[in-house]
Amino acid sequence: MSVSAKPTVLFVVGPTASGKTDAALSIVDVLRGRGRTAEIVNGDSRQVYRGMSIGTAKSTPEELARAAHHVIDVADPSDGFSLAVFLNLARTAIADILTRGAMPIVVGGTGQYVWGLVEGWQVPEVAPAPEIRARLEAEVAAAGVDMLYQRLQMIDAEAAAFIDPRNVRRLVRALEVIEITGRPFSEQRTKEAPPFDAYVLALNLSRADLYARIDARVDTMLARGWIREVGLLLAAGNTPDMPAFSSAGYREIASLLAGDISIDEAAARTKTATHRLARSQANWFRAGDERISWHNAQEGLVLEAIQACSP
Repeated sequence: MSVSAKPTVLFVVGPTASGKTDAALSIVDVLRGRGRTAEIVNGDSRQVYRGMSIGTAKSTPEELARAAHHVIDVADPSDGFSLAVFLNLARTAIADILTRGAMPIVVGGTGQYVWGLVEGWQVPEVAPAPEIRARLEAEVAAAGVDMLYQRLQMIDAEAAAFIDPRNVRRLVRALEVIEITGRPFSEQRTKEAPPFDAYVLALNLSRADLYARIDARVDTMLARGWIREVGLLLAAGNTPDMPAFSSAGYREIASLLAGDISIDEAAARTKTATHRLARSQANWFRAGDERISWHNAQEGLVLEAIQACSP
């Protein structure tokens, strides 16, 4: 590893259910045994929401007690939450952790959040416009997502090149920002070298093993009270059409509570949706990316993390 005057920030990434939390906490424990403190920064786009703990695999109270955690439970499901908000919160947390002489460990599978930090994205802080967003979403419902993507290609080809044509939420957001500001979305997202060196570690599982872990975790979440969690969210006035509910399983369980599907169907749909999420995350974290050090086992990842933290 090249010598740098910048501090190191560890990133533990990979698909959902791959074991990122366990690995990060193992790093924390080993560092503590060597006299060094580490703190965790959430890099998951759904763990920011209060009241959504079971279904987002948020750290348990016991896990939270093992290390300080940041950027968790910072928004209500009804709040607007964007990449720009996340980057501001995460960068502030990382700077504070480094000021205390501790090691920041960013843990999460939301590629947009991870690479936004690693690459130093500067994202426009444009407040959502509900009326514009609703109109664009209605157009998708009526004519399909391809129409929306083609429109973005026409007015901002550069933005279309870095946005997944199947990602309705990101397409709507790009067109929303363009309409509000009158400027291309791509011109408003620039990069600035971050004040730290990023060391990115990832856990890799075969697709069969990952799907088996996902399915087992969904069953465990349901047994732990996920249905009650969704019921409480709905009783508080939240609705399934909110962006927060796009997290795999929440809309499926809302349909269960509405009497539209059975619990078996809700579980099956949730597992399928989570498999789909894992495949989507793989598009952000690719095996050929030289910035990522992949590991098939937690032990090797922890060892490399400790070596990366060495002076």
